[in-house]
Amino acid sequence: MKFGKNIGAHISILSANIIYGLNYTIAKEIMPNYLQPYALTICRVIAASILFWAFSFIYKTEKIARKDIKTLVFAAIFGVTLNQLMFLKGLNYTTPIDASIIMTVNPILVLLVSAIVIGELINLRKISGIIIGATGAVLLILMSGGKLDFSSDTFLGNVLVFLNALSYGIYLVIVKTLMMKYKPTTVLKWIFPIGFLFIFPVGFEELIHTDWNTIPANIWWAIAYVLIATTFLAYLLNVYGLQHVNASTVSIYIYSQPVIASFVSVILGKDSLNTIKILATLLVFTGVYLVSIQKKK
Repeated sequence: MKFGKNIGAHISILSANIIYGLNYTIAKEIMPNYLQPYALTICRVIAASILFWAFSFIYKTEKIARKDIKTLVFAAIFGVTLNQLMFLKGLNYTTPIDASIIMTVNPILVLLVSAIVIGELINLRKISGIIIGATGAVLLILMSGGKLDFSSDTFLGNVLVFLNALSYGIYLVIVKTLMMKYKPTTVLKWIFPIGFLFIFPVGFEELIHTDWNTIPANIWWAIAYVLIATTFLAYLLNVYGLQHVNASTVSIYIYSQPVIASFVSVILGKDSLNTIKILATLLVFTGVYLVSIQKKK
């Protein structure tokens, strides 16, 4: 079995999840008081399109084969359009805790989609890893005072976050097939402009009604984080990881997000480390290891 051979890919995926783990709270500060969800989504896609195209001039990219254009469009629809529209809209209606709990279904969805679409093997080790990792993530969230709330105020948001998890799971499986043939920048410089074509009609009205003059400096920093870190860097790090590991391995790292949030709170002095948190962390990374290891051919 091998794990250490792809250590660079695992570091990239973990880094992306550190970014995502902080994004729940940061994005919630922006919406809805300063930017509506769809307006923020358009800003994300425009910024990512510009950054990835600028990046492609520095690192030479390949030409997409005509037979792969359909796959590229589907990757854009599930990975950019549906994923981003539903996540930010869902987060606007629900809480960061609810969203982080619901997102723990993502590895299960990825494993099922991988089995259906590309015939990835579902074995006892992967199922055990997902269950162990999910147990650690949910335990950590609940110990932090979180609970899953399906009240009328948050139900729509929770449904949208679940649909986001499903669309992102489908995206990971689709984009994995492209990562086997092309560089990360080659794929990303196209999926964001394609995704923009579908997002723009939905979010245009919210964008033009945004009062940019009322946005304070600290919120501009939060917007910059969402545009540059959560969108550009996190997508780049994840697809780099996908070049070397399978989609289910990338998805299970989502369980590290509550661990990351918890340790940031400890570092900032807002929380303390205890036995339960250490146990939850061990469960999460045990799950990651079980899903990640691959038998030697």
